[in-house]
Amino acid sequence: MRDIQNIRNIAIIAHVDHGKTTLVDCMLNQSGLFRENQHVEERMMDSMDLEREKGITIRAKNASIRYKDTFINLIDTPGHADFGGEVERVMGMIDGVLLVVDAAEGPQAQTRFVLRKALEAGAKPLVVINKIDREFAKPDKVLDQVFDLFISLDATDEQLDFPVIYASAKQGITKKELDDEADSVEALFEMIVDKIDPPKADPNREFRMLVSNLDYSEYLGRIALGKIMGGKVAVGDSVVCLRGDGSKVKFKVSAVFHFEGMQRIKIDGAGAGDIIGLAGTEEVFIGETLTDSEEREPVPFIPIDPPTISMFFAVNDSPLAGLDGNLMTARHIRERLDREIRTNVSLQVEPTDAPNIFKVNGRGEMHIAVLVEQMRREGFEMLISRPEVIMKRDENDKVLETIERFFIEAPNDRVGDVMQLLAARKGDIENMDHHGDMVTLEGLIPMRGLIGFESDLVNLTRGMGVLTHLYHGYSPFKGEIISRRNGALVSMENGETTSYALNLIQERGRTLVGPGEKVYEGMIVGENARESDLEVNPVRTKKLTNMRSSGDGKGIILEPPMKLALEQALEYINDDEYVEVTPNKFRLRKKILCPHERKRSAQRRKAEMAEAQA
Repeated sequence: MRDIQNIRNIAIIAHVDHGKTTLVDCMLNQSGLFRENQHVEERMMDSMDLEREKGITIRAKNASIRYKDTFINLIDTPGHADFGGEVERVMGMIDGVLLVVDAAEGPQAQTRFVLRKALEAGAKPLVVINKIDREFAKPDKVLDQVFDLFISLDATDEQLDFPVIYASAKQGITKKELDDEADSVEALFEMIVDKIDPPKADPNREFRMLVSNLDYSEYLGRIALGKIMGGKVAVGDSVVCLRGDGSKVKFKVSAVFHFEGMQRIKIDGAGAGDIIGLAGTEEVFIGETLTDSEEREPVPFIPIDPPTISMFFAVNDSPLAGLDGNLMTARHIRERLDREIRTNVSLQVEPTDAPNIFKVNGRGEMHIAVLVEQMRREGFEMLISRPEVIMKRDENDKVLETIERFFIEAPNDRVGDVMQLLAARKGDIENMDHHGDMVTLEGLIPMRGLIGFESDLVNLTRGMGVLTHLYHGYSPFKGEIISRRNGALVSMENGETTSYALNLIQERGRTLVGPGEKVYEGMIVGENARESDLEVNPVRTKKLTNMRSSGDGKGIILEPPMKLALEQALEYINDDEYVEVTPNKFRLRKKILCPHERKRSAQRRKAEMAEAQA
């Protein structure tokens, strides 16, 4: 059993791409966990395929490093605000945070978000200024910016007196002063041991543990992860789970785990302050308390910011349903969503009036898009609606909408176009900062205005524009925002597309499909150059005759079709459209496939709106 004085519990937090996961790699490699000839993957903590592909951390993960006689329990957290629930729920497990900041870029939008959460939880911060070997690195200026950020977040005097260390995670070194010589990250280990206090836990009290994460074992079932806040626990002990609904579940501990490196290791028991896993019941969820008696009070759970975006998941009813996936019924989708909300605390699932449609609420487009991508890879087929912002009403029954604080970096010669784009989406610019050939814009914008904004920004700035944003609060509804201005080219037939038909269609606008692809009535095959939708026949073939014509033999030259990734497709569609997601394909389609039904539905909506206005 580990001595509480020799335990340090810390989380590592940073903005996306500031070198957080690479720094964790250095700490694990230099802690003596691996043999000299052992093959070790890069970005070891990024265990999900999606994390490796996107280069971001999506789920919070635990590891443990032994430095001399001290056990450092380390939690790697996501840097993207859409996955902020992962940051919020681990704050009850830690006593300090490593704030990693890029020496060239300085504090960014999500640096503010993750640091605010840590300071609110009372964690002691250690600042790591990373990438000091980078061209244009300005560590001294970045340190001043970090201090200003702490002041703006109302840090206490003790938190403002934060220790600083300089690092190059790429080279595997850390040092206390920029002029020091270094060949390892030992300076960082020394600082963690000296500056972070042992866990706030009482070994002499009754056993108490707040469940902050969940894992699963094929042999033992659900494993509850959390920090022991008092007492000790051993295999065979009777433990009570104080449920969120007030009920109490008694069970016997079948296994206790702690971490060594990234491995879960079985142990006989553990004491106060350690981060452990407990197995023995399936009836445990994140935020619930495990204790020794039914008479105990539950440990308060840190509240999590509310969801800001909702999307509808529907059963795939298209003519091509079932060709790619094997999980496509309402029962399959419901069971998978129920499994997800057990571990993804910032996600909510609500039933709708239709048994085959589910409303999923999340923290942002990427938050829900990652879930859709995971389900697609598992073999699911489904229909996903356009993201909708969650509104609420104040005490005077006025509609309030979510407001986000945005930070945009754009080239100097494109700032005027970007500002026009922001104005069209009801954005207000509060600050503008010039640095070299780039300009940073800061301000507030409705969450609705950000849907589809990133694609427009990238196109407008030729790939140079960068957008980050975080939750700011609620504000009165700012009026209608026009999303996609162009109509859709909608297929009127089922079949396979032909080059002859697409050649005629591309005169009307941009295509979304190539020749030889299966299409169906109601499927969107392109973008119209005009604002209205247009029905086209993409399966039309050239009629053959026995007459020779002067045009015969001329080759058809087709423009490459516009290919959309999942996030782009979700932003692109209108309210009357779905993205059809299958393991191998993304298709865009109308919610109502039959053109006559679509017209009748549009007429009904117009009549209802006229009635409402009258």
